[in-house]
Amino acid sequence: MTDYSVVIPTTGRESLRVLLEALDGAAGPPPLEIIVVDDRPGTPELSLPPCRVPLEVIHSGGRGPAAARNAGWRAARGDWIAFLDDDVVVGPDWPARLAEDLASADEHTAASQGRITVPLPPRPTDDERGTAGLETARWITADMAYRRSVLAAVGGFDERFPSAYREDADLALRVCLAGHDIVTGSRLTTHPARRSGPLASVRAQRGNADNALLRRKFGARWRARIGEGPGRVRRHAASTVAGLSTVLFGLLRHRKAAAVAGGVWAALTAGFAGTRIAPGPRTPGEIGRMLLTSVLIPPAACWHRVRGEFAHRRAGGPPLAVLFDRDDTLIEDVPYLNDPEKVRPVPGAVDLVRRLRTAGVGVGVVSNQSGVAKGLISREELAAVNARVEELLGPFDTWQVCVHDEADRCACRKPAPGLIRAAAAELRVPASRCVVIGDTGGDVAAAETAGARGILVPTARTRPEEAERAATVAPDLAHAVRLAMEVR
Repeated sequence: MTDYSVVIPTTGRESLRVLLEALDGAAGPPPLEIIVVDDRPGTPELSLPPCRVPLEVIHSGGRGPAAARNAGWRAARGDWIAFLDDDVVVGPDWPARLAEDLASADEHTAASQGRITVPLPPRPTDDERGTAGLETARWITADMAYRRSVLAAVGGFDERFPSAYREDADLALRVCLAGHDIVTGSRLTTHPARRSGPLASVRAQRGNADNALLRRKFGARWRARIGEGPGRVRRHAASTVAGLSTVLFGLLRHRKAAAVAGGVWAALTAGFAGTRIAPGPRTPGEIGRMLLTSVLIPPAACWHRVRGEFAHRRAGGPPLAVLFDRDDTLIEDVPYLNDPEKVRPVPGAVDLVRRLRTAGVGVGVVSNQSGVAKGLISREELAAVNARVEELLGPFDTWQVCVHDEADRCACRKPAPGLIRAAAAELRVPASRCVVIGDTGGDVAAAETAGARGILVPTARTRPEEAERAATVAPDLAHAVRLAMEVR
């Protein structure tokens, strides 16, 4: 049987007692221990029910759920760490279902996510609809079990996320980038809908600072990488600018300009409020709350986003793109290859590139093809070979190919940096957040000159002095990709 520990961060909610009693009486293999992490700063000890399972309370000093979960899993003994929120309700067979989920995990599986259900009334309020989003949220830790070894390998949760909002997606992305899978299990956990105060949705805009950190770490496409649609920050910015312009033009006595800006602000605010009021109960109290918060949310969202961008302006993260040399890196080298039928991916290339795509990392090809300049390959033959590469390995986000000869002294032929800079520009990422993988010193030199990181995978045609000069050398493509995904 797989050993597991349960870790529950808490701020002292009454629901914690209900959860502990349910866990203690549920059917199935019990956990090695339940670790409750009290994240309240300087408050009395928790009053907890007696449990047959060993129960330990540790303290994390009010530093937020990321720090609390880190304290919990580092103190745990299980091979797997099952994280639960203190306000969920587990089913009577939750341990049995969890054991089945963990037993079915293969060696590539790093985590198993429980299925979350949120009971709702026929016309839920704005708060309740917000909680309902947990049912389809990707990688949430309301019920998530991770291998302890994987948590240790990636460093656990990033404690720069102060609230229970983006820390789970950040961890999961880093786990996927490390080459692991996260699967959805069979167990079912209920998360009751929240009912918060009248300004809860305004306070929730603090999460925009966390969004700024995710953008810094994972690039402009971070929402797509975590499975979300587009956000509203641009519309909030337009509404905020219109509102401020109305006030400014009014103070300057530009009445027509103030009227135009005021009309834009009113239209944007009314549209935002309407989308929030329509699906709700439409009681006077709920409508009033939606009208008030629809005025306050846009400037609050913008303020917190700007605050986050400034606070995390130097934040780094894993690479946003991996650029591959083509011949002898992605496919077997055939001198001046002009026959698509001779394209053969190197061992493991198909799966490695697929994993990068799945994790949301940009993938591209940067390749010298001087055979065109020499007249040994036509442009049409080159295009056919590259099309076959995509057919076998899947689509690449950018292709940058130099068709010049060395004597042409172009700015794109490696070791010149032109191909890498062009790829970064097309992908809309800084060159410093790109990694170039190739088999020659020219690949590495081009990367370094462009400001990217280069990784050399030596082959039979790699000169010994090139391997000696390279800062990073990998024995094969799999190791190179693993090195590429390390955070530096």
